[in-house]
Amino acid sequence: MQEKISFQNSRGERLAGVVHRPDTGHLRACALFAHCFTCTKNIRAAVNIAEALAGEGIAVLRFDFTGLGQSEGDFGATHFSSNVQDLVDAAGFLAAHLQAPELLVGHSLGGTAVLAAAHRIDSVRAVATIGAPADAEHVLHLLDDDLERIEREGEAEVRLAGRSFRVRSDFVADVRAQRVRDGVRQLRRALLVMHSPVDAIVPIAEAGRIYASALHPKSFITLDDADHLLSRATDAAYAGRVLSAWAARYLPEDEERPAPARLQRGAVVVRGQPEDIFRCAVNADGHRMLADEPERHGGTDLGPSPYALLAAALASCTVMTLNMYARRKRLPVGEVEVAVTHDRIHAEDCAGCETVTGRIDRLQREVLVTGDLSDEQHQRLLEIADRCPVHRTLEGEILIETRARD
Repeated sequence: MQEKISFQNSRGERLAGVVHRPDTGHLRACALFAHCFTCTKNIRAAVNIAEALAGEGIAVLRFDFTGLGQSEGDFGATHFSSNVQDLVDAAGFLAAHLQAPELLVGHSLGGTAVLAAAHRIDSVRAVATIGAPADAEHVLHLLDDDLERIEREGEAEVRLAGRSFRVRSDFVADVRAQRVRDGVRQLRRALLVMHSPVDAIVPIAEAGRIYASALHPKSFITLDDADHLLSRATDAAYAGRVLSAWAARYLPEDEERPAPARLQRGAVVVRGQPEDIFRCAVNADGHRMLADEPERHGGTDLGPSPYALLAAALASCTVMTLNMYARRKRLPVGEVEVAVTHDRIHAEDCAGCETVTGRIDRLQREVLVTGDLSDEQHQRLLEIADRCPVHRTLEGEILIETRARD
């Protein structure tokens, strides 16, 4: 769930942002995301990380700094200190309209900014940086060819990431005056440093300086072969998943979520308590999730219902089976999508069913296969769908044995 918002900074300019809210409506905590120098709130890393955190019940505000993206103001009149102030103003907006932020996340120079802003936002419990320099002055290497002209003439038009920006001498003076790394030791918040060893914009040595300056609790995660902007979707998604898992340790416990189910290899373990109502913790051979019922049935909709999980089993098995068949027969299949719904109907409405009275369960499956296929190939794939193992299990004789466990 994404909501476009705007808020006024301390200089009276309107800043544009997007709030990612948890789909369930249950809010565990709030986070602020600071984008990189000259980027915008829509950079892929920001979107993927916001979605990952929202999936853990953490609302995220990503916004455009002054003069960038859809925000008002003159970028040329901004500097590192104004970015930090924008973060403080954004935190004030969250506190007034949703919940004070407990997590700050910053990418590149935005990471340096959240390290500086954390000291001024009392609600913050944890800070994470991604590809961030240890000090703001590092950004001046991007201006190497124009730095002398900026200082001599007071300002200059520069090209950064293929776009033109006007940079003034007071920006240069401001970043040179910052001592962000000196304050990291007094951060007194949990810190996560994420960096790629092949980052060509901010060397990984900068991550080492941040990490060495901080006191525990602190963590470091390598982003392997990711580029500075996390431009590959897989890299951005990985960073988001790791960050959401790490942040969960330092944010308030989610009282609405049941304790995790234990791991039993080769089995699905589900646990819950009467006070959880319908909520259950699921551990499917190491893969954790929640099961619940929708609100209309008295649940809190924090996870799929048991029948939705049953439908998911049939749908996923169908997709796997059709893709395996397409590979084996070398069919020009682009993508397979299967939708399954569950309901109950009167037995008398089912002409081919053995049951003649009462109600029976019905699973309706819609199969979409893209690709340059003939009508005969499409029809054959529908026949193969009926051969998926879960389909055969559901239509065959099933023996369920129940016993007590000590």
